[in-house]
Amino acid sequence: MDFSIKSGHPEKQRSACIIVGVFEPRRLSAAAEQLDAVSQSYLSNIIRRGDIEGKSGQTLLLHNVPNTLCDRVLLIGCGKEREFNEAAYCQALATAARTVNENGAMDAVNFLPELPVKGREVYWKVRQAVETTESALYLFDELKTDKDKTRRPLRKMILSVPSRRDLSRAEQALKEGAGIATGVAVARRLGNLPPNICTPSYLAEQAVDLGKSSDKLTVKVLEQSDMEELGMGSLLSVAKGSRQPPKLICMEYRGADKDSKPYVFVGKGITFDSGGISIKPSPAMDEMKFDMCGAASVIGLMHTVVELQLPLNVVVIVPTCENMPDGLAVKPGDIVTSMSGQTIEILNTDAEGRLILCDALTYSERFNPETVVDVATLTGACVIALGNHATGLLGNHRGLTHDLLSAGKSSGDRAWELPLWDDYQEQLKSNFADMANVGGREAGTITAACFLSRFTKKLHWAHLDIAGTAWKSGNEKGATGRPVPLMTQFLLDKVK
Repeated sequence: MDFSIKSGHPEKQRSACIIVGVFEPRRLSAAAEQLDAVSQSYLSNIIRRGDIEGKSGQTLLLHNVPNTLCDRVLLIGCGKEREFNEAAYCQALATAARTVNENGAMDAVNFLPELPVKGREVYWKVRQAVETTESALYLFDELKTDKDKTRRPLRKMILSVPSRRDLSRAEQALKEGAGIATGVAVARRLGNLPPNICTPSYLAEQAVDLGKSSDKLTVKVLEQSDMEELGMGSLLSVAKGSRQPPKLICMEYRGADKDSKPYVFVGKGITFDSGGISIKPSPAMDEMKFDMCGAASVIGLMHTVVELQLPLNVVVIVPTCENMPDGLAVKPGDIVTSMSGQTIEILNTDAEGRLILCDALTYSERFNPETVVDVATLTGACVIALGNHATGLLGNHRGLTHDLLSAGKSSGDRAWELPLWDDYQEQLKSNFADMANVGGREAGTITAACFLSRFTKKLHWAHLDIAGTAWKSGNEKGATGRPVPLMTQFLLDKVK
């Protein structure tokens, strides 16, 4: 999508479609009132007949509105004005994008960013307009043979801002929103690809390809033999049951001087999770291709970092393999030695994400990081606790968790902090090893983070459990690209 910024009157816009809002009950927004005035009450006469009430989600497409230069005017229901918040604004944007895209207009001027959203200024509204529009129009059809080649998709959108004084901030918002949208699209595509295509080797190839696009980015892929030399017995134990070779992908971006400590992101990359010997039930097992969405999100983040040319040092680490049952697969009761030297009794082979992450977290120490954030579809318990609205957040450094929570609120990609108290560590006790890899049913998200915390004592570290936010099920099944917006905002805040 080609986005641009403009400030002007709606009746003077020569476009295939002008997008304006209508509040409930039948109340025109400021831009709609301008169109109504020049068209001699054409809009108000129509809505007075009851064609649109202004309820959220409603649309009305008008053609040949008198005294305007546009082919169409699209009225978007925005609900009650006093209740028009961030969620309602984003819903209006998504509805507008889909409606225009389905009605043959290849370009549009969108006046929704001029609507008042409580507590939000022009920068936020423009950035959300870019991100939400791209997300609403995202389509994964590359593996379908029957594609609609006759569609006239929306290709160009101008975002209108109230004043010329807003243009500079709006341009910055557009740039950053487009960069985030790129990262989200990459993460969604990788997550949506089937596991027979998106293997650990495929993820490594995507990282290497990105590395070729920027002289600031260096990509290194560790093979099984390299990991054996490093003593990554925990990570390698998960990969034993698969014919797909494991990889440890390391992407190092240098946007600042070499003395600046990097911000490190570690993404869980289980490209298919059968549960191993502790095999999962068959219903919805196909969705276990999404168990690499942590990896997809940090790779997407690096696309965003490269596109925005952030003046920071950023490192992305992806431990990736399959978790499959096999005669060589790790068994419940096995004890493995991690890269840190700590031993782990594996009570459940379906708690494998923490086993690959712990070695990657130990590996991250060599970069002398400013902070380390791991991102993982780690626990079903997080879905039960928070649903699909908020990402679970736990960490060992108050400043870091505060910054991530703030970034989530600012970006709209929200997280919620759970406690990481020492009381929960008791559940990981083992009679035979330094720790067990599970701590029972109670507080499963917290005990998983407690496990990881044992490998991050030298780090300022936080853990993002995206099990509930990384993908959707049902009719809208597919990866969401979260938490790319949250992580990008965290880095943008460091720049600012």
